[in-house]
Amino acid sequence: MRNPPPASADVALEPVRAQLLRAARAEADALSAAADAEVRAVLAEADGRAAAILDEARRMGEADAAAARDAARARARRTARARELAARRECWEELRRRVVAGVEDLRHADSYPALRARLAARVRAALGPEAEVTEAPRGGVTGRTADRRLDCGLTALALRALERIDGEAEELWAP
Repeated sequence: MRNPPPASADVALEPVRAQLLRAARAEADALSAAADAEVRAVLAEADGRAAAILDEARRMGEADAAAARDAARARARRTARARELAARRECWEELRRRVVAGVEDLRHADSYPALRARLAARVRAALGPEAEVTEAPRGGVTGRTADRRLDCGLTALALRALERIDGEAEELWAP
């Protein structure tokens, strides 16, 4: 077994111990300062990344919102256009119905026999004197030869007239 060092050794080692303790504290303080600096750097980098992520998320959100707004506007325009076209079609159908009904009512007018005679003459002029002329179901006449047919029925005449003025008629209800 070893003998314990004499008390004078403790006194002699005291400056060495103090120096080692100072060196250990200095090293600990330096390590602590370095760790604090590293923590600040890591936090600063994390804050920078978080800010960049938020900025990117904000830009993406704004882009998504703009795309959604544009899509909603496009849907609204398409819906409005579809409604406008439906209203125009409805106006056109009502005009067509009224024109056809009005023309077909000519059958009951006192002037109908003269009108029918003019239509029969028109058929014969177009198809020839040998054309077979018959009464159309809703007024007017139709003509037929072996290879040709001409419809001068009141309904057919009204529909053909409407087809010719198609674009002009839309001006009646265009904004």
